[in-house]
Amino acid sequence: MRLVPFALERWMTTYETRVEYDLAESGIHPLTTAELLAFDADPERRMRELLAIPLNYSEARGTDELRTRIADTYRDLTSDDVLVTTGAIEANYLIFNALLQPGDHVVSIYPAYQQLYTVPEAIGCEVSCLEIREENHYQYDLDELARLVNTRTRMIVVNTPHNPTGAAMTAAECARVYALADSVGAYVLADEAYRWLTVDGMPLPPPFRDLGPRAISVGTVSKPFGIPGIRIGWIAATAEIAARCWAYRDYTSLSPGGLSDYLACRTFANREAILARTHAISAENLRTLRAFIAERGDLFTWVEPRGGLLGLLRYHLDMPSAVVANRLAEEESVMLAPGSAFGMEGRLRIGLGGQPERFIAGLERVDRFFTRLRDEVSDRGL
Repeated sequence: MRLVPFALERWMTTYETRVEYDLAESGIHPLTTAELLAFDADPERRMRELLAIPLNYSEARGTDELRTRIADTYRDLTSDDVLVTTGAIEANYLIFNALLQPGDHVVSIYPAYQQLYTVPEAIGCEVSCLEIREENHYQYDLDELARLVNTRTRMIVVNTPHNPTGAAMTAAECARVYALADSVGAYVLADEAYRWLTVDGMPLPPPFRDLGPRAISVGTVSKPFGIPGIRIGWIAATAEIAARCWAYRDYTSLSPGGLSDYLACRTFANREAILARTHAISAENLRTLRAFIAERGDLFTWVEPRGGLLGLLRYHLDMPSAVVANRLAEEESVMLAPGSAFGMEGRLRIGLGGQPERFIAGLERVDRFFTRLRDEVSDRGL
């Protein structure tokens, strides 16, 4: 299997440890271990437990405690229906390899996190893209999806809330996607990395796994809880699918780390309190960004996100997004991800998860940079 270079990840690696203000970050500002344990009723006891964990191999599927805690966030699931993975990225990779064969037809959302369509392509699948478009306010065109699905379709891949636009499906839309897949015997792989993350209190539908056995939900602690460093994700499926993915997992990361498993358990034990922190940060940053864009309509427009932590800024200058993003990083030490990494030229991805005071400071540099860039372009007569 030959994989093409992962454009976004390679670009992020170039700058993410070098800039002062990472406004491209896709998750919430990370917690320290002490901050995470402080959500518990007895943090000192939890720290003692953590320090006493032997540094040996952990259970290959994830501990029964963690799998049970994850299963409890779905309807009618048990721990056998869950496989803990090294982030959502491993979960998606395992599902594709366990369930797809060369020649299968796959319909994938586009734009998207590149893995969601390039891994099926590398396996040898025929991939059709369901585009979500700015002129349609990034809504999912399910009539187009119905035209793309056929009797050879093995999998429909969706991502909601969506990276990079912040689009989110309604419950009725999710049900229709599942019905389309079920009608041809296909699976739905739902990348739900931004599960629980609402905007302005707008409710999100239940996870896809709740719709039936042909739906597979992928989750992670990275985005909603601010602990990407422990590298914990999961697959919520049927026990049979989880077991097939486990068999592939023996050839990749083998098992989650014991320390990570423990910290993930404490996260789920305090899920609501941690999510309250996440929503407070993202809501404050969204208010800041709305005001920023409203005052600079000559430079930026956007379609507001309906879920998650991300949005796409359209900038009104005729210059490639990779050039703009690189110069912004190098001249102002600020990261905004180039839209070209998602096939969305003329746009920049911005995250809403940073520390609010640093988010404001980063936007001030963005304003300074684009004001200078606009004058530069004007002077050249472009």
